[in-house]
Amino acid sequence: MALDKLLENEAQTEIERIRAEAGERARTILAGATERAESMISGRTRALESAHQAGLVRARSAADLDSNAQRLSATDSLQTQAFQTAEQYIRSSVSAPEYPQIIIKLISEGLQALPGATVVETQASEQDAARRALDFLGGEAAGLEVRVNNTVQTGVRLLGPDGKTSIQNTLVGRLERVREELAPQITRLLAE
Repeated sequence: MALDKLLENEAQTEIERIRAEAGERARTILAGATERAESMISGRTRALESAHQAGLVRARSAADLDSNAQRLSATDSLQTQAFQTAEQYIRSSVSAPEYPQIIIKLISEGLQALPGATVVETQASEQDAARRALDFLGGEAAGLEVRVNNTVQTGVRLLGPDGKTSIQNTLVGRLERVREELAPQITRLLAE
């Protein structure tokens, strides 16, 4: 019986050693698996946080772009409205009492640029003002022919003797020429 006990003790010791080894291996495997799982969780958390931050940045950028687009659209709309109002005012100035003085200035400037002009063209409603302006200017200007050209509005077009050379001097034309120059100033004023 002593041999049985000895074998049983030896078997028991071997079983305990195998169990201890298995337990140690299980703890090592579990520790490795836990470490990998924590690493995966940490990596996924970082990736999700990065994606979240990137999403916030994209959302802010989109909101900024939308805001800027709306502001530009509103500014453009107000700028267009400002130029339309200015043009309406200029067109209505044709019936103002001081308009003959304006047409005198426009014709005078045109004659300086095209001294040999023989014809002054203007729209029908401005024809009398143009004649009075030419009479006022006197000299060669008084002898210029006045023709109706309804495409010439808020000013005059002077034609040279050959009819091919001309200069147009209108208030609406002046507004159009300074539009690009005035646009940044109007934008700045609207932003304030």
